[in-house]
Amino acid sequence: MKKIGLVGGTGPESTLMYYKELNTRIDKLTNGTAMPDISIESVNFRKAWEYVSAGQYDELTEYLSEKVECIKSSGAEIMALTAVTMHIVYDRVVQKTGASLISIPKVVCDEAVARGIKTVGLLGTIFTMEQDYMKKDFQDAGVKVVIPQKQERDLIAKRILEELELGIVKESTLKEFTAIIERMKTENGIEAVVLGCTELPLLLNSDNCPVRCLDSVDIHLNKLVELVVNS
Repeated sequence: MKKIGLVGGTGPESTLMYYKELNTRIDKLTNGTAMPDISIESVNFRKAWEYVSAGQYDELTEYLSEKVECIKSSGAEIMALTAVTMHIVYDRVVQKTGASLISIPKVVCDEAVARGIKTVGLLGTIFTMEQDYMKKDFQDAGVKVVIPQKQERDLIAKRILEELELGIVKESTLKEFTAIIERMKTENGIEAVVLGCTELPLLLNSDNCPVRCLDSVDIHLNKLVELVVNS
């Protein structure tokens, strides 16, 4: 069974989910006979976020690449970033380190295509919604990506940073987000919503979302588990 390496801490809440779920799912799939070896290299979230916010992508690439090299040196063979926003420099980190990182945007896009979904709404940090790194795989696959309106994007980004990144989940925020999704369903014809921030599953799921959920964490985890169990 191959060792997993995670670059985590962006934020801590999603990293906890990754660690717990990888152990739980692999233990179940192996009938209680094995749990994975996991290395987690946790970044300083505040530092990484400052780099993203300031557009300091060279510095962010260097910082994340150092973390990837650490998990490589630990013997990890299946490696991933545990945050969608950090994929803003995914290509640069892969080029610099030579690591085969399992991409969140790619595996989520593959899932949408497999389900026959043609139009998705995208929720996430302001960078994920407004830049192209989460959209490109979808667009290349012929899937239309719709983002919320400007004031909705600002609200979503604020709730993620000030609540979900800190593990705070409010019913009032759920109502705000579902209202945005309902509008996108009615006005833009979205068939599903991409939970494009790894903290969003703390708030939204298939039971409370007005459309189908493409849960980035769940889909990414499934791919990591598949690679580990079948290795």
